[in-house]
Parts: sequence; C-alpha cells; structure tokens
Amino acid sequence: MEKMQRLGIFIFDNVELLDFAGPLEVFSVVGEIIGKSELEVITVSEKEIPIKTIHGLSVSADLSLDPLESLDYLVIPGGDGSKQVIQNEGLMNSLENLILKSEWTMTVCSGARIPAKLGLLADKPFCTHASVYEDLKTMEPTGIPRPDQRFVQSDKKLFTAAGISAGIDLALYLTARTFGKSVAEKTAEYMEYPMNYQ
Repeated sequence: MEKMQRLGIFIFDNVELLDFAGPLEVFSVVGEIIGKSELEVITVSEKEIPIKTIHGLSVSADLSLDPLESLDYLVIPGGDGSKQVIQNEGLMNSLENLILKSEWTMTVCSGARIPAKLGLLADKPFCTHASVYEDLKTMEPTGIPRPDQRFVQSDKKLFTAAGISAGIDLALYLTARTFGKSVAEKTAEYMEYPMNYQ
C-alpha cells in the first residue's frame, strides 16, 4: 500500500483569505474524490496559536511548523502578512526546507515574496498580484514577470499564481498534473468553477 501523501497549506497573520481557502477547497475535494487515505490536506503555521486573516477571521492551523520535517506538496498564499514572513529568518529557514523537500510548491498572489526572498526566482518567470510585481522586481531583479498569465511554472518544482482567485486555477492545474485530468474535471464540476487550468 502506498503511503498517504500530505499537502500542507501555510497560513500566517494577515494572510489573504481566498489565497489559502481557494486551494484548500480544491485539494479537500480532491481528497474526497481519490480517498482521504490517499491525500491528507492540512494547514500549518509558525506556532500553535490562531492566526487572523487580513479581514480579521481567526483560523487555527492543524500543525505548527516546528515538528514538520517534510510535506509532499506545499501551498504558500499571500497577503500583507507575507512582508513580515520574509523578515522572520527562522520561519524562512523552515519554509525553505519544506520547499526543497516537496514534490512541488505553489504560491498564490504575494506569496511569491517567499521564494523571491530565498533566491528561487532568479532568472525565472513568475506571477503574483498585479500590485506586487514592482516589489518582487526590487527583491529579485533578474526575475521575469508574467502579468499576462494566471499562473506559470517558475522552476521544475515551483509554480506561481497571480492574484487571489488565480490560486484556484493553479490548484486545479496541479490536480490534473498530479492526480489526473479526470480528478481535476470532477473537482471543477463539484465547485462549479470554469476550467481555467488547461
């Protein structure tokens, strides 16, 4: 029997709600379709205390990053809080470890600040929120902005999405890539969401 795969969604204070809730919905539905024994979807945060989203919703993560050695898949959302995340050296070290060990990592919106700060977008194409491209070009001058795209593959194991709702498109694309097109189609059908991932 194959081991259960684990997908982690990183959350933090002042995270943009739909940045993580959109992919969370997609991958939770995927888990229902393929079987919860095949895919575990969890939220992770720096500490075992509730975080508050950018609009004030309080959310408790399933796990803290401390004991977490690896994840099969990692989702990094954005929001104003990403500015504080990249200033936290210990937290960035933990995230870098997870990114390097994961089969793939996807960022949504200004979550692209994290790989940019880690040097992972050097000479690579990237997407982010329309209002964040200038900031990312300052952080990583050699990065190649793609404001014409909803999402791009930035590197072999790194994918970046544009603002907020684009995270759903990328999550569906990665569902098709990882779990099969039929699973992605069933997920999109359940969510009544257009198939923008193709």
